[in-house]
Amino acid sequence: MNGKREKELSGGADETTNNRMEMTAAIKGLEALKKPCNVALYTDSEYLKKGITEWMPKWKRQGWKRGKNPVKNVDLWKQLDALAQTHAIRWSWVKGHAGHHYNERCDELASEAILRQRGR
Repeated sequence: MNGKREKELSGGADETTNNRMEMTAAIKGLEALKKPCNVALYTDSEYLKKGITEWMPKWKRQGWKRGKNPVKNVDLWKQLDALAQTHAIRWSWVKGHAGHHYNERCDELASEAILRQRGR
């Protein structure tokens, strides 16, 4: 199987934001890995991609602040930062709803999770 594996995860949370769910999805996916891995992580969230690859170094230097204000979702950013130290991650942004196979599959899984959550 040349070292490539796929595993699908899905879930949801009440009273949250889209940004927190995008971050949580990345966290849960990385946490599911049992050992350090080379990871190609695709997201349609510019907030997630830019946050981890561009903004985070400055936030860390500034004590997790943006100017005088604390960084939003700092709890999740810190979790992602720790996971990024464990794995070799290539972060890629893809346009949402544009036919990318895995992005479309993620949308399907998210919709199914919402239906399950509402049906409880």
